[in-house]
Amino acid sequence: MEELIKKAASDLKQASYVVALTGAGLSTESGIPDYRGPSGVWTKNPEAEKRAYRAFSLFQTDPRQYWEERLNNPGPLGDLNQYDPNEGHYALAEMEKMGILNCIITQNIDNLHLKAGSQKVLEYHGNGLKFRCPNCNTRYEQDEFDLKKMEKEKMLPPLCQRCQEPVKSDVVHFGEPIPVDVMQKSMEEVRKCDFMLICGTSAAVYPFASLPMEASDRKGVTIVEVNATPTPLTEEEISDYIIEGRTGDILPRIVEEVKSLK
Repeated sequence: MEELIKKAASDLKQASYVVALTGAGLSTESGIPDYRGPSGVWTKNPEAEKRAYRAFSLFQTDPRQYWEERLNNPGPLGDLNQYDPNEGHYALAEMEKMGILNCIITQNIDNLHLKAGSQKVLEYHGNGLKFRCPNCNTRYEQDEFDLKKMEKEKMLPPLCQRCQEPVKSDVVHFGEPIPVDVMQKSMEEVRKCDFMLICGTSAAVYPFASLPMEASDRKGVTIVEVNATPTPLTEEEISDYIIEGRTGDILPRIVEEVKSLK
């Protein structure tokens, strides 16, 4: 493993544009439960999974009921504000400050990259602490709407201040398209990179999984995984090599190795 960490640091140091893809494996190290594991939130609460699958269609047909359900049925992950970034998040933020990492594209909705100090983050599946207008993609902080008061006064759903269309959670629900602005920016970043660092995800969920494929189709792009176990990306040789282990252990070691190369 030590040789691979040194190799990753050397490859990072020589790269001109680096993009990191991150997934649930990074968040679980902060104590955020997964969804379908033995102790997953949907394994324990199948009804919550059913609500998740029908959330977007409910929003489309009855946005008022969508919000009433959300206000009376807390999200399966609970209050995302209770979770803190781990060493993996901080290592990526440090890479950005060092001028090595140019962008993070994350599947995670937990806000932890931003909380850790990363600045350039594309939240592919949205942010659980924000709201979004699907019509114009304007995003809002939670405190911009007093939802409890609106519910009491029968003023739900909240409306976009820009186009007056109903606003939903920023989280991308099942059956909902990835917001066009995020998808376009993500593809732009991937097409610029010559080094992709894949952290805590097998990238098996589409269309997110198309991003490593897009990078691998181009010559001169190095793709490195930091994952607990081999993934389809490893088996199909999409990635050049994998460093097996916890992201919170390996990423800080890569950072220290990069520093030693200066």
